[in-house]
Amino acid sequence: MAIACVTGEKRQGKSFLFLICCALAGIMPHGIDSPKNLFPAITLSLLLGIYGLKVVLMAVSKVEKSPVAFSEDEELPSVDVLVSAKDEEAVIGRLVKRLISIRYPKNKLKILIIDDGSQDRTLNILEGLKHECSNLQVICRSKASRGGKSGALNHALEKAHGEWVFILDADADFHEDILLRVVPFAQKGKWGAVQLRKAVVNSKRNLLTCCQSMEMAMDAFIQQGRQSLGGVVELRGNGALLNRKVLDNCGGFNEETVTDDLDLSFRLLIAGSSIGILWDPPIHEEAVETFSALLRQRQRWAEGGLQRFFDYWPFLVSNRLNAAQHFDLGSFFLLQYALPVVSFIDLITSIFTKSFPVFWPLSFVAFSMSGLALYRGCRRRIALGPALPYPTPLNLIMSIIYLSHWFFVIPLITIKMAFMSKNLVWAKTVHSGD
Repeated sequence: MAIACVTGEKRQGKSFLFLICCALAGIMPHGIDSPKNLFPAITLSLLLGIYGLKVVLMAVSKVEKSPVAFSEDEELPSVDVLVSAKDEEAVIGRLVKRLISIRYPKNKLKILIIDDGSQDRTLNILEGLKHECSNLQVICRSKASRGGKSGALNHALEKAHGEWVFILDADADFHEDILLRVVPFAQKGKWGAVQLRKAVVNSKRNLLTCCQSMEMAMDAFIQQGRQSLGGVVELRGNGALLNRKVLDNCGGFNEETVTDDLDLSFRLLIAGSSIGILWDPPIHEEAVETFSALLRQRQRWAEGGLQRFFDYWPFLVSNRLNAAQHFDLGSFFLLQYALPVVSFIDLITSIFTKSFPVFWPLSFVAFSMSGLALYRGCRRRIALGPALPYPTPLNLIMSIIYLSHWFFVIPLITIKMAFMSKNLVWAKTVHSGD
């Protein structure tokens, strides 16, 4: 069943209502005598903790082997590689050279790179490389074009006619036989889309990039566990393989959101199309190297994550989803989005009332499950891609502390969305290419 892109109407009102509900949840227990005021947090901790543990254990017990690469002589479907590039002179040349070396029947592969109003040398570099790649098509959009990355990808779809669409970011790197592995995997599993694990190439640059590398491993690991329990798998943008018919059935990419991948994940889910998650081979990408860049990136991710829940909630609570999907979505919405806001309100209330926070049991469970997933994810065997940081006690402690930034970012974005009218701005992540 198809589900079209939504325009994101009344997001501010929905954000305000969400904030009010979280505020009430964080304040009301303080009016109850201790230890009775811990009852809601302990109840949720047991419920969500048991489910989180099952997710982690299922991810461990159902480890998928890296799919065997098919031969280029096999009967393979046509694939369009789409890349939206804006001010990417540091990395775009490397990406094109990697795409030139990719193993796939040339008559079945088309590469479309959209220069989305770049102000640097991105377009000049692309034009200079066209003669080296016969199946490369460079598409230009003006700086005034609307829709951000989603608009650029939709523009490219008008010129793409392959059976599958492979979405890459400009900083992507990959094994040369990546399509010979992921395309057959998608066909065999009858997936509407497949998301590759994201592997950080600069994990040794500093502590921040190391933590991001561990976080990406944790994310893919948890997604595999959620999938094993019949839950929800989400796209992560870079390294996403999409069935073209399924994508068209969902209305393409939504130009009214700041995270095209998260939005499309929900439309695929509502339309009844499954997303597969593949550990090996991964897609390689850069992690941001400064805390200020991290906060900018995570604010956009948080805003897009909340937008999709506000936009599609009537479908998410309908019978289009089964019981396992409802429970999985509800659990991770509470842990990822509601808990940080409630905990923030709980802390502020504790300071004013000179009392002890009451939602610490739920926060303890959330961080404990994250720590276990970090450990298990980074201990997983990898056949291809950059090595994962080893989960030493110090690395685990620092990564868990690092994950606490979400307890600042989510409340901040919720308050902004509730009180400030928003013009959509697609803030890109700067890539260094080092």
